[in-house]
Amino acid sequence: MDFRDDVDLDASQVEDHGSGFPGGGLAIGGGVVGIVAVIVALLLGVNPAGLLDGTGSDSAAPRQGSDLSARCRKGSDADQSEKCRVVGVVNSVQRYWRDALPEHTRQSYAPARTVLFSGGVSTGCGRASSAVGPFYCPADHRVYLDLGFFQELEETFDAKGGSFAQAYVVAHEYGHHVQNLLGTMNRVGRDRAGAESASVRLELQADCYAGVWAKNAVTTGFYDGPFTDDDIREALDAASAVGDDRIQERVQGRVDPEGWAHGSSRQRVHWFTTGYTTGSPARCDTFSGGI
Repeated sequence: MDFRDDVDLDASQVEDHGSGFPGGGLAIGGGVVGIVAVIVALLLGVNPAGLLDGTGSDSAAPRQGSDLSARCRKGSDADQSEKCRVVGVVNSVQRYWRDALPEHTRQSYAPARTVLFSGGVSTGCGRASSAVGPFYCPADHRVYLDLGFFQELEETFDAKGGSFAQAYVVAHEYGHHVQNLLGTMNRVGRDRAGAESASVRLELQADCYAGVWAKNAVTTGFYDGPFTDDDIREALDAASAVGDDRIQERVQGRVDPEGWAHGSSRQRVHWFTTGYTTGSPARCDTFSGGI
């Protein structure tokens, strides 16, 4: 996963907020079980307002963070710095959807910023601690990401990690932004739990959208060439690691499909693969038929 050395990065799409409020705004238990309990409900999720400290509103949107533009100028910077790599991935994902969304849906694409934080952050959906994992807040149209999550993914969920596992997570969250723009999120309503629920279908569609971007990423001009088989294996491993069944088995020793909100490991791998092999958002219809 190498960026083109000479490609220009747009660091304005990413805000670096550094450390947030101590301990975050969530009343959860300590240790791995406490973190996993929240991740079961929210991991790679959509709107954490129900578990955050505060109500969602645009007035709670974050202030501008530190400027990354001095450090993240070229693709060569993205190959050397984790934060600049996030900038590069965000740039590529948004370039793809800027061009693809009007072509496939006649809906124009509105950019969304990514906010990097550590510890906790104030959002349009309320305050969040790092324990919630990466998420997208539809109230302020931002993706929130604590880079420490990727270490947690490896240490707690036995994922292999790697730069493309990170790219998969970012692309998944921007899949939620696309769903917000298209009005797909409105289909969830109160159907938020269960193996066939609208919540699961929403998450699997975001996985599929991540695969679609991966297939088309080279056309955005940010990468030297198509992703390798090793890159894709990193994404598939990350998708499998955050399946509801795998998390439930680790935390409670049994699998309860009635409690699923994101889909099983098999489903997440299947829908990312569907997006990657077809390269078409139209093939990501998880709301029709079985999943």
